[in-house]
Amino acid sequence: MLLYRQNNIELSPLKLSEVEVPEPGPNEVLLKIKYCGVCRTDLHIVEGDLKPLKLPLVLGHQVVGVVEEVGKGVDSDLKGKRVGVPWLYWACGSCKYCKRGLENLCDKALFTGYTVDGGYAEYMVAKRDFIHPIPRNLNDQHVAPLLCAGAIGYRALKLTGLAESGEGLLGIFGFGAAGNIVLRIAKALGLKVYVFTHSPWKIEHAYRLGADWAGDTKSSIDAKLDAAVVFAPVSWVLVEALKKLDKGGRVVLGEIHMSPIERLDYRLIWLEKEIKTVANVTRKDVREVLELASRHRILPDIVLYKLSDANKALYDLKHGKILGQAVLKIE
Repeated sequence: MLLYRQNNIELSPLKLSEVEVPEPGPNEVLLKIKYCGVCRTDLHIVEGDLKPLKLPLVLGHQVVGVVEEVGKGVDSDLKGKRVGVPWLYWACGSCKYCKRGLENLCDKALFTGYTVDGGYAEYMVAKRDFIHPIPRNLNDQHVAPLLCAGAIGYRALKLTGLAESGEGLLGIFGFGAAGNIVLRIAKALGLKVYVFTHSPWKIEHAYRLGADWAGDTKSSIDAKLDAAVVFAPVSWVLVEALKKLDKGGRVVLGEIHMSPIERLDYRLIWLEKEIKTVANVTRKDVREVLELASRHRILPDIVLYKLSDANKALYDLKHGKILGQAVLKIE
């Protein structure tokens, strides 16, 4: 599926097109794609919230496939292996950010389905050092959401400071694909979790997944949050999270795009409260979330769509019709 120009998803801007199968260059592999997750970032690219860097463009950065060919310098034993490709397509490894373990901030980084063609296709080329082996006990379609929603959610959870201790009260604001996975991980790590969402059916689902409390975003609660992760792309939700945050707590913003923060009362961030953003993910984040999912059998909720229905999947995502995450079945 190719995006030729940015447009409202209501107008079905993605077009099914025939293109040549790419060839892997040195230190690259050719993947035959099996599944690709559909992410809100894809929607931001389609609708112009993120500036276009390449058009036409094949979207998709939660790619699961099998190595079909290898380029020069790549071990042929990789052929036939199941691997995943996340948002971080490549980082230079030599800049000050990469050297500090922050390859997610690399100025030269390339991003799957944004600066290079991604996984809304039958084939794609990936960098050998930026693909991820898939644990044997995880199936392909459930791995796809872990490569972005899972990885970005896990990075956000780590940045709250609660994941390492396994203690504290975590608030999750916005209960889409990432929130769904973070709730499961947080409970597996021993945290108490409150979920905030405006959708009654998502509140019910949060309880089914083990939330200690779930309710409307503006609801009053019986305790102060030690930390919060905000996945909603609207700034008023950040304000609600700060209202519920305890002294010395931290709110982590897990969205790549958010509406402007028009007014922020200083009293909401006083008493050493913090606001931190998440920008992309590292390879370490992806490896760790796959290991956690394998160990704790964390299988995200998914809704399968055909590749030809990618526009519908993005439309359903925009209008909140999906429980969990949309995944395109490419085969």
